Amino acid sequence: MNATPNNDRELVITKLIDAPPEKVFRCWTEPELLKQWFAPKPWSTPHVETDPRAGGTNTFVMASPEGEEFPSRGVYLEVVPNEKIVFTDAFTEAWVPSDKPFFVGTVTFEDEGGKTRYVARAGHWTKEDRDAHDNMGFHDGWMQCAQQLEDLAKTI
Repeated sequence: MNATPNNDRELVITKLIDAPPEKVFRCWTEPELLKQWFAPKPWSTPHVETDPRAGGTNTFVMASPEGEEFPSRGVYLEVVPNEKIVFTDAFTEAWVPSDKPFFVGTVTFEDEGGKTRYVARAGHWTKEDRDAHDNMGFHDGWMQCAQQLEDLAKTI
């Protein structure tokens, strides 16, 4: 099954992960696990803070191989354990607007006989933002991270 975008401002990937939804969800919500898979290698994620509940904040710092850091802050809009996480960078904390909202992410974890149908959607405010995210390597980068997620989820 391949998921398709809901509109012309959305990018989407899907992968059947060889681990149950509970483990994939843990990898998305526990900082020490997130650090291990969240950035496409050789990039890294040296700092993660999460409060995975509706209205909770998150901070991710990705680092290039040269050590340049790129912080990203946002909030969780919806969290359904082992099923769904919706997050955005439109807010930096509580309901404080960010300088430039870029996207709303929705990840779902559907049980398929002990495996997880993982679908990640990135909805953008504008088609230009969608195109910029696509040109940044969305599909290759997010699929590489999905593979790293699977590799980790199989070990916990």
